[in-house]
Amino acid sequence: MAEDTGPADRGNTGEGEVEPHRSVDRKGGPGHTVLLALALAVPVTKVAYTVGGGDAARDVFVAMEPENWPNVLIGMVLTDPLLASVLAVVTSRVVFALFAARGAVPVAGGVLRALQRTALTIVNPVAVGVVDACFFGPWWGLGTGLAAYALRRGIVVEYRTGRRRHHARGAAQRTVSGPARDGRGYRPAPWLRRAAALEQWVALGLTAVVLPVLGFVSALDGQAWTSVVRCQVTEGTRTEDNRLIELSRKGAGVVGWNLDTEQISNGAGCAGEESLYVREPWWHG
Repeated sequence: MAEDTGPADRGNTGEGEVEPHRSVDRKGGPGHTVLLALALAVPVTKVAYTVGGGDAARDVFVAMEPENWPNVLIGMVLTDPLLASVLAVVTSRVVFALFAARGAVPVAGGVLRALQRTALTIVNPVAVGVVDACFFGPWWGLGTGLAAYALRRGIVVEYRTGRRRHHARGAAQRTVSGPARDGRGYRPAPWLRRAAALEQWVALGLTAVVLPVLGFVSALDGQAWTSVVRCQVTEGTRTEDNRLIELSRKGAGVVGWNLDTEQISNGAGCAGEESLYVREPWWHG
């Protein structure tokens, strides 16, 4: 008896089976959900732990004003190369899966379509690799770009093996490797099926385990998400030299969280400090 290789062997089985795949792909799968959850939870955790939580965190967000809230996540990414690299790889894959499900990636045969498919697979990994290299150095950029390409290439393999479905209507649906033959469709090689399974497990591990862990480790490491400055702070008739976490700039001064008085303060004559550490990491007790 011939081995059953899954949906790719059985061809088009009707709209009822294809629709769930379409729904998952177009929503980005679990990666889409994890990214949204982390984008909300991690910055709030970062601010709350760094300044002490409760009323302090509320005061910081009010002082930052809504348009500056994304700066928390941006600051975390720019100070943690490993978090930035994993986030870039996961985001690259989620975006590619989303657009592939919407038909942006050509799936039929032919040299021209193969070149177009290769270009679409490469362009984003090159971009994230260049960005990573600019901030953290060439080795970080190279590793990020190669990892992003491997996972984006893995999505193409998933389509070839039937782990993902193309959503063309009609019985004459084509696969990446060409039209269906003899009603059975394209039969992927065993190594290709194993590669698709491995890529899915790696992507799931990066998205659901590694990225959340790195995000919360960065949130609880005791570093400020933005510049720490030493300023002259005037309260009534008294002027003191205090350390502030910069939240925004007002004219020639800085509005920040005062680490010495634990309140929002306006500072003038500020000078940046080299270290971003303002408290012990959470795991140090």
